[in-house]
Amino acid sequence: MSPTATAAPLVQARNVHKSFDQLEVLKGIDLDVMPGEVVVVLGPSGSGKSTFLRCINHLESINKGSIEVEGEQIGYRLRRGRLEKLSSNGIARQRRKIGMVFQQFNLYPHMTVLQNIIEAPIHVHGESRKDAVANARRLLDRVGLAEKADNYPRQLSGGQQQRVAIARALAIRPTLMLFDEPTSALDPELVGEVLATMRDLAKQGLTMIVVTHEIGFAREAADRVVFMDGGHIVEIGKPEEVIGNPQHPRTQAFLSRFL
Repeated sequence: MSPTATAAPLVQARNVHKSFDQLEVLKGIDLDVMPGEVVVVLGPSGSGKSTFLRCINHLESINKGSIEVEGEQIGYRLRRGRLEKLSSNGIARQRRKIGMVFQQFNLYPHMTVLQNIIEAPIHVHGESRKDAVANARRLLDRVGLAEKADNYPRQLSGGQQQRVAIARALAIRPTLMLFDEPTSALDPELVGEVLATMRDLAKQGLTMIVVTHEIGFAREAADRVVFMDGGHIVEIGKPEEVIGNPQHPRTQAFLSRFL
């Protein structure tokens, strides 16, 4: 779904820098993501894509710059004119509006599918069990797994496990979804079912930032495509611009391997 042109950005990143010891991974990232927008981030391994995604959710703290989600700076608060780090409880509160799906499914193996999905809504967000279960069943139906509620993760294919992970991320009712290469751990024949679920979410207007190598998904589902290399955003624009007619030599070289 196309974003609303008059709305304020849901995500606003300004001059974001991130280093690990002496290795500078992000070198001044600026990006706005509008409500309802699907932004796909492409780039070679080591370009900073996943690190940037993890910074949005404050799984990694930034060294310089700012990241705001719904006008609130992630990981920090302004007090007496100075930024100070939030407590772990404060960060957890901010993460309630951000869902994230990782490369690995990270499902609890000793819990059923339904139990995996209701865990955070009940024990982190204080939802009643009745409401959490009802919402979980709706989400399982939404990702095409209504009949798997009582199964354990080991009884599911990789694609089914990743769809459960998506339902679990949606269970906290996020305003923003982050996907970190959600199909990279899957066998090729299972990739399509996960991408189909993500396309459905995009059509329903969920704001999404997706790090992936799936060029077809980027072409079909993205409102904008970001190409990163060496810790910089090298090129950004509509899919038909960045994928169909890339201007930067690094974008051209990268895409030539896929197209």
